[in-house]
Amino acid sequence: MRCMSDAPKPDAGTVDRFRTVMLPHLDAAYGYARWLTRDPVQAQDVAQEAMLRALRYFHAFRGEDAKPWLLRIVRNTWLDLARRHAAEKVPLEEIEDRAGDGLDPEQSALAGDRRRQIAAALAALPAEAREVLVLREIEDLSYKRIAVVLDLPIGTVMSRLARAREKLAAGLRGHLERRGHGLPDM
Repeated sequence: MRCMSDAPKPDAGTVDRFRTVMLPHLDAAYGYARWLTRDPVQAQDVAQEAMLRALRYFHAFRGEDAKPWLLRIVRNTWLDLARRHAAEKVPLEEIEDRAGDGLDPEQSALAGDRRRQIAAALAALPAEAREVLVLREIEDLSYKRIAVVLDLPIGTVMSRLARAREKLAAGLRGHLERRGHGLPDM
């Protein structure tokens, strides 16, 4: 990890600007960290450390798009912590069931089951595939913004995303076939 003492201490104006520009993306930082770490507690640690790093180095932010800048810091923080601790990943906890607005109990249960199936299939993907899918489908980043976060050419992002979608669909098909259900034609 880099020594943070080489960065200037943020003044009150910098802190106010940071709050305005970066704090709206805190949920995205935590959500991305959650998918990377596969552990909600570790994700809190990663997101918190990333926010501290972002504040510490906010002087280097040049007004470009804040969300990809912050998510890149989240990714680098996670990589640094993973290298430092050589930690074993904890399995992804099930996504919490949330009753849908206006859904009856049966529809709500089916929707919760679908969310769990998708989350399990997503969690079973290799990290590279899971990461690009989370950034595109959950965080709703453009290819260009994903390229910034992952430090990759846009063409590589597009091909990884296509392969990741294929792997996710195959995983979902396999799950449905094991349960005796067919997958509807798309």
